[in-house]
Amino acid sequence: MSFSMHIFRKEVQKAQEAAGNVEFFEDPANLLPFTEEQKEQLSVRLGKYNYRETGRDSDRIFYEFDDGNAFAQAMLTAGGLYFSASGEGIFEIAMTSSEFTDSGEFAKYDPQEGGWEEEV
Repeated sequence: MSFSMHIFRKEVQKAQEAAGNVEFFEDPANLLPFTEEQKEQLSVRLGKYNYRETGRDSDRIFYEFDDGNAFAQAMLTAGGLYFSASGEGIFEIAMTSSEFTDSGEFAKYDPQEGGWEEEV
């Protein structure tokens, strides 16, 4: 079974909570794009967490994490950073995605739970 964790701008969280709409994420217009600075910041940080870039297309960058015990993937788009994994990789993406919210600029959405990670 595969799990995923999503990172969005904090403003997306506020808009989704205000809308209270379960189909909020289905409309790409609701996903406020990252600034170029934020995208660069996220990309650099993925590298620091040992995610290596594996490919690009016109609007997505793909990454993989593999430490021999856990395997995970990430995809950076204009409006979201999407982590996915199964097995031991689930713990990896849960922890890493939580750490990406430490600046207060980003929020973590857990689609399995259907909600946002609460700030501590």
